[in-house]
Amino acid sequence: MDVDAVSGRDEPRAGGSWTPGKVAELLGVSPVTLRTWAARYGVGPTLRDDGRHRRYTDADVRRLQYMQRLIDRGMRAREAAAAAFSPAGEAVPEISPGQRAEELERAAEDLEFASLAALLDETLDALGPAAAWTEVLVPVLHHLGGRWLRGDVCFDAEWALTGEISLALQRYGAGFANTPPGRVVLLACCPQERHSLPMEVLRAAMVEVGIPAVHLGQMVPAETTVAVAAKLDPVVVFLWSMSAGTADDLLARRLRRRGFDVATAGPGWENLIERDVPWVNDLAAALELATERLKA
Repeated sequence: MDVDAVSGRDEPRAGGSWTPGKVAELLGVSPVTLRTWAARYGVGPTLRDDGRHRRYTDADVRRLQYMQRLIDRGMRAREAAAAAFSPAGEAVPEISPGQRAEELERAAEDLEFASLAALLDETLDALGPAAAWTEVLVPVLHHLGGRWLRGDVCFDAEWALTGEISLALQRYGAGFANTPPGRVVLLACCPQERHSLPMEVLRAAMVEVGIPAVHLGQMVPAETTVAVAAKLDPVVVFLWSMSAGTADDLLARRLRRRGFDVATAGPGWENLIERDVPWVNDLAAALELATERLKA
């Protein structure tokens, strides 16, 4: 698997300038190990800054991080180097969703932000946003939430993970910038809703399949949502609520009175459903509804 080449997406830039010492510190290995890998497997720095010193690019570092993860998963160093650095690569062992979740939770627990970013990018590239969310990210977030309820103070780990998930989804979506022209799907959280990750995942999943989508973010005032809808004239507005306490049926009615097609999304709407307003509570149903509205 080429970690810098994903079907349909732009390759990351090769910029950056990392000294061997900084790379060794990031990877948690000794400089001697890094030099050994470079000598044995040809995975040394590729950037020459002044004709004498060589430095690692961002792409080099990402590949080394991937190589290290393969080693941690049981692959020999030579095969891991070939899988991470050679164009054709070597056969990479299948990683279960459970193992990916465990790796993410460990990195979040240790506040290893660089490792979190690399693991999330790899998970999204391997599974796509929908499967990554349902099979990996939701289970690890639920596990952290369960730990919290049992008295295990792990707020810092949850904070680190949710923040890095949001950034990883932005990176992933940026690779699909060439969406078709035309009206968009508007993804909005209710004004008091703080949990926006499901909408961020939905946007990434939509952009991946060519559905133009705009996400407004969390805690957006009702006036702003209405004003944005008036300017964009979306084919449908998804209004997200995680709990009944944040579901804003007044905003839903207001949007409908302005002539917008509104779909309620999330468990917060479960007991507030009007017969003529569609309700979706999973990614597949939301994608299906958005596709239907675009075709109409």
